[in-house]
Amino acid sequence: MSIPSILVHSCPCPLSIMPILEKITYPCSIDNSSQPAFRLLASGSSPRPLLVALHTWSCTFETGIERYTQLCHEKNWHLIYPNFRGPNNTPAGCGSDLVVADIADAAIFMQENFAVDSSRIYLSGGSGGGHATLLLAGRRPEIWAAASAWCPISDIAAWHRQCLNTRHHGYAEHIELACGGNPMNTASALDEARKRSPLTYMQNAAGLPLDISTGIHDGHTGSVPVSQAIHAYNSLAAPEDRISQADIDHIVLHEQIPEHLLWQDQDSAFGKYKVYLRKQSRMVRLSLFEGGHDMLSWPTFDWLERQQKGQVPDWSSGKPWPQEPADTNELSK
Repeated sequence: MSIPSILVHSCPCPLSIMPILEKITYPCSIDNSSQPAFRLLASGSSPRPLLVALHTWSCTFETGIERYTQLCHEKNWHLIYPNFRGPNNTPAGCGSDLVVADIADAAIFMQENFAVDSSRIYLSGGSGGGHATLLLAGRRPEIWAAASAWCPISDIAAWHRQCLNTRHHGYAEHIELACGGNPMNTASALDEARKRSPLTYMQNAAGLPLDISTGIHDGHTGSVPVSQAIHAYNSLAAPEDRISQADIDHIVLHEQIPEHLLWQDQDSAFGKYKVYLRKQSRMVRLSLFEGGHDMLSWPTFDWLERQQKGQVPDWSSGKPWPQEPADTNELSK
């Protein structure tokens, strides 16, 4: 496979790494198209980890990469940040077969053309990128060593109902545009919503280490109720480890963890963001922390770098942050 032509792109990343962040196109197998992405290559000739990082719901690959670039550069990881058909307000976006193929093909392209450690290919994103992370964990689990999803949407039809006639109504409109109608009263649109929902495929991810995190105030200060993350966790957890619907309702309504679910420890990788609930069962972990619609880069990388395909997952708490980030952790819309 020939390597596509490269354009160097200016972006809001630290100046020291701007020259090596490249805007490329890569081949997508499902429709024989060329799809855009940003790419950062690790130095040296030895195989290095690859992170496939995913943009948020309303954005494209042109925004949000700075969340991943600096730590990939420091850890000497490869990074690819695909467009996967842009914002989630078209039939081509929002978890379509095209989206799934674009993300999978981004990982395959990097493997075929660069020195990638195939046992350490990671997947991560927040908000709409969290939705796509869960979706690819379920639909293409064989690619990844581990996946980390933040503030994810796991059930498109449920999120449509949660957003409808609220200040987040625009997301309900996006879903209707993507699904070809209102899932509440159109059977074909409901079928589309199910096809685009990670919950439909989560059982396929039963063997993949999956870390799911969300701020406890999301759905109040942010747009995605924490129930979306909890239901994703429940779909993979052992029956005795699942969170009951009564407890989910309490958490969503009161932005508080019931006493019997409070985690008594703390994960240093979360820094000042206290983890109130931590549940780990089988190959999935759930963390609800002090925050809203937020993604914390340091614990994302800290956990991912300890996972390797074919090895027992490392669920231990992580290392403290070297320094608190100066920028916001809030995810774009």
